[in-house]
Amino acid sequence: MTALFALATSLLWGLADFGGGLLTRRIPALTVVVVSQTLAVAVLGTVVVATGGWSEAGPRLWYAVAAGAVGPAAMLCFYKALALGPMGVVSPLGSVGVAVPVGVGLVLGERPGVLQVAGVAVAVAGIVLAGGPELRGAPVRRQAIVLTLVAAFGFGAVMALISEASSSVTGLFLALFVQRVTNVAVGGAALYASTKRGGAVLPAREHGGVRLIRSSLPALAFVGLADVAANGTYAIAAQNGPVTVAAVLGNLYPVVTVLAALVLLKERLRTVQAAGAGLALVGTVLLATG
Repeated sequence: MTALFALATSLLWGLADFGGGLLTRRIPALTVVVVSQTLAVAVLGTVVVATGGWSEAGPRLWYAVAAGAVGPAAMLCFYKALALGPMGVVSPLGSVGVAVPVGVGLVLGERPGVLQVAGVAVAVAGIVLAGGPELRGAPVRRQAIVLTLVAAFGFGAVMALISEASSSVTGLFLALFVQRVTNVAVGGAALYASTKRGGAVLPAREHGGVRLIRSSLPALAFVGLADVAANGTYAIAAQNGPVTVAAVLGNLYPVVTVLAALVLLKERLRTVQAAGAGLALVGTVLLATG
């Protein structure tokens, strides 16, 4: 069950990143984050009411609040790092956040077997290579590296926190709702601060302005809900099996994003990316059989 839900996490996160990446080509990134998460809040609120999730409220929800506060900050650091570039270095480096939940699992006493240790090493190498790292000729500003590592730590912290935010399915719905409300609050504050500094919030008028956002609502809803579902499947995976396995398999999403771009956008797969995808597959098999 752990492997199945963790792989579902990678699929959902990979598709959410792919969709979000397409949207941010036309709509400011912070606006994409806030609108997509607001739509997710509306859906999750309905689910919580329908399932009676409010009865699961308790101290563990503070983990969800923390995850909700860390997530947007990590994402903003990541977008800033991508802007400083080069993307071929920043994108795969962002996946090293897997070390946080893996480290938590080890601290909690998990001791993976030999095959699982090998699987972790092979899968992580595959994740990094699948992003298409620029191995030479790519000047990297120190600020970009620092921001990427901060973002990676934040992404890993969200995984570790959300897995501790509930102990039941209905409680998980409530935890995800609280996380997203916090996401919107933090992201909304950042959006307001951006407008005060004269930053772009809406697409350029020649690109459609508000009308573009309105027509993009289905895609924005998909991105927000896919991200929420990924958090949920990861929490289930981490609660029902080794966190080390769940974290590594859940972090295969860069492979999914790369493959989606290959199939849907007809982007060419570089040799290093193909090698990374293959290694990730091998690591997955080792983790699942170990």
